[in-house]
Amino acid sequence: MLPIQTILFATDFSEHSNHALHAARALARDYDAQLIALHVVPYPTMTYSDGVIPPDLGIRDEAAREELEHLDLPPGSQRRFEEGDTVETILRTAREADADLIVMGTHGRTGLSRLLMGSVAEPVVRKAHCPVLTVRVPIRAPVGLPEPALQVATA
Repeated sequence: MLPIQTILFATDFSEHSNHALHAARALARDYDAQLIALHVVPYPTMTYSDGVIPPDLGIRDEAAREELEHLDLPPGSQRRFEEGDTVETILRTAREADADLIVMGTHGRTGLSRLLMGSVAEPVVRKAHCPVLTVRVPIRAPVGLPEPALQVATA
């Protein structure tokens, strides 16, 4: 059995991330582990037309922070909001937190840019210092137990 004390759950709030949240919560419960939910906002991109149009970072960041706050996490969990390169930030946060496991969905909001796993999950799996659990489909409840509740609480 792996000694799991800290689990990093990386989310982009997509459906696949919501499925991964079920697994992260169950593992945190079963191993009595600390759960850290991380959302990384990529560096902004500029739009060029007649001039430079900077993106409205305040609205983007506030919406992401609100979604992170509404994740249904176990008591005592941490929530981290970071800006930067998504893959590098996930890997850095996992190292800083001394994570024993990274849990994430395989395809997110960025689409299917990688055939098998996803543009973020694949390099995280290759470069992580710890095991990475990728979740592609909903986690089913064991026979006789109710189906898991929706992962994201709504306000």
